[in-house]
Amino acid sequence: MGPYLEDGAAAGGEHINLGARITESILKSPASGGGIDWKVMDEKEAKEELGEGKLYGALVVPADFSSSATALTGTAATQSTGTWARPTLTVLTNRSAGSMGSSRARAATTQAAESASLQVGEELTARNAAGQAKLPVAARVLLADPAAVTVLDGHPLDPHSGLGLTAFYYALVLVVCGMLSANVISGQVDHALGYTHNDMGPLHLHRPLVRATRVQALVIGSTVVIGLSLLMGTLVMAGAIGIMGMHAAHLPPLWLYSVCAIAVCGIGALTLLAVFGTPGMLVVTLVFIGMAVPTAGATTPIEALPGFYRLLAEFEPLRQITGGLRSILYYDAQADAGLTRGW
Repeated sequence: MGPYLEDGAAAGGEHINLGARITESILKSPASGGGIDWKVMDEKEAKEELGEGKLYGALVVPADFSSSATALTGTAATQSTGTWARPTLTVLTNRSAGSMGSSRARAATTQAAESASLQVGEELTARNAAGQAKLPVAARVLLADPAAVTVLDGHPLDPHSGLGLTAFYYALVLVVCGMLSANVISGQVDHALGYTHNDMGPLHLHRPLVRATRVQALVIGSTVVIGLSLLMGTLVMAGAIGIMGMHAAHLPPLWLYSVCAIAVCGIGALTLLAVFGTPGMLVVTLVFIGMAVPTAGATTPIEALPGFYRLLAEFEPLRQITGGLRSILYYDAQADAGLTRGW
């Protein structure tokens, strides 16, 4: 999460920068060591990283924060109008990077903003100690907690983006399609080669044995998976977008990525089945689903997982496929937003 820096202001013949002090106190606070990593950056950098899913949120300190805060100590305006222009601290969320990560970032940044307001209030109250008695009660209360904290969406999503979860569920469907197609094709290839029989209702079918190695059977099955992935990728897109109304602006790269994801997962599953035989489906389920879902970074941020799961996340297919789909669905198919790693 990144707070922006502001320029400071002159007060009582002294140049003060309340934004810099707020930033420094946040970086030194105990919350910084509790799974929250703060980065200080300017507005352009923060917007770019929010738009690439690299930030879960941000705390914005505007350029006029110091001048707006110090202006509250002036008694003329406060007593004549009874209104005050409060300085604003803005909390930016980023649901596209993960709903739970964004929620945790919102809670941390909101708490930091509220603490920063109280810190600024202490300094303003100390600077205006001599004039406290002349100020109205409302003004004294305002000086003690001067900043208004607002929450905005740092990277707005289309309403049909499932609060930033469509990429994960779409990726899960692709992985399951690859797994199931591999399981069916593996059995059908073995039947076609005569290694197993095939029961269809009352029919018991068995073909003549064709001598083929497991590697040859794997090549045959992989070829069939590649062809089948073209159909399945198209059907998944048609169902998700055409029937269920999922938002997707970049259809050609989404289709190509979907087809390739199904093909890769199918070939990977066929490889495990070739190595482990019939029990291989348990290994496939464990690798592609059991260990993959917790490490996908969709519900729980990768950074919040135990070390073992963070290690799994480096190679688990679901995490990489989800990252590529987020780039296509939420970040205009930017390579730096996870598409390169996904490929």
